[in-house]
Amino acid sequence: MRFFRACWNTGVVTATDSWNMPLRTKLLVRALNRSRGSDRMLVDDEIARSRAWFAPTRIPYTWVTGPVPAGVEIADTAFAARDGHRVAVRTYRPRDTEGEALPALLWFHGGGWVLGNTRGYDPICAWLADRAHVTVLNVDYRLAPEHRAPQAVHDCVDATRWAASEASGPGIRHIGLGVAGDSAGGNLAAVAAQVLRDEGGADLAYAALVYPAVDATMSSESVALHAQAPILTRADMDAFLAHYLGDAEDALDPLDPLVSPLHAEDLSGLPPTLVQTADLDPLRDEGAAYAVALREAGVEARHTNYERVPHGFVSFPGATRVGRASREELVGWVRDHAHHTRLG
Repeated sequence: MRFFRACWNTGVVTATDSWNMPLRTKLLVRALNRSRGSDRMLVDDEIARSRAWFAPTRIPYTWVTGPVPAGVEIADTAFAARDGHRVAVRTYRPRDTEGEALPALLWFHGGGWVLGNTRGYDPICAWLADRAHVTVLNVDYRLAPEHRAPQAVHDCVDATRWAASEASGPGIRHIGLGVAGDSAGGNLAAVAAQVLRDEGGADLAYAALVYPAVDATMSSESVALHAQAPILTRADMDAFLAHYLGDAEDALDPLDPLVSPLHAEDLSGLPPTLVQTADLDPLRDEGAAYAVALREAGVEARHTNYERVPHGFVSFPGATRVGRASREELVGWVRDHAHHTRLG
């Protein structure tokens, strides 16, 4: 309850009040800022705490995050990555679908390739499974700084190939496969789609990128304009990329498409892609640019920019005016593309 009491402690005026957000969004952002402090140093203790924490799926937390539908069965499994490491996967499947092969959606969580965990995405993943009638596979890919780029990419590509194979079990339909994720997870979904197009192993029906990080050069106008934005700042982005790329001689260049899918030489042949951006987000312009570049390459792409919300808003729909609309767009995109191709 301490978190929610902080939301309503409005006696002190902060920089958050200068942002053109609805009051309930400002209150949540203020509470999150107080819980993390003024600067994100990404020291070991903070990384460990963030990776372990997730909002409980009960009232009052679900007033903000959205509930976990009762009609979804949540379980855990794993697959063997290319190096033999067992990568955990949290699964979400509509109940009463035993014996039915459902198309799979691979979800890659956000957190700057450093933070986050799969359980924190139970509300949105279960909701997608319930509303789109798919099995969601929430991949616990390996995180930096212990595992530098492109290890997370490898895990996500391997997870998608596993989902497309018989190894994933009889309950997964191997067509209508999609990749999706938010923030760093959106980056991984975009990169995985490019790798799978080039190297094979899975045929994707669609991708859905939620405020994705697609340009590690951080040169877009919104990065400068929203350098001190709520939830995600330029300093945060610098810290995340420093952990993800590292400084070894063989570190990936920020222009490498394995880090910056916007800078791939060829975007043709990619699956239909939804890009959702937040207006008060440093990542806004690069997400928009990626959608434009996809369309110019002949790829079906839809871009929707949601106004008056910061980065991360899809994870707290109850604290925004557009969270429900963004989720409805997302589930519609998944449902329409996952079930468009039929067996036989």
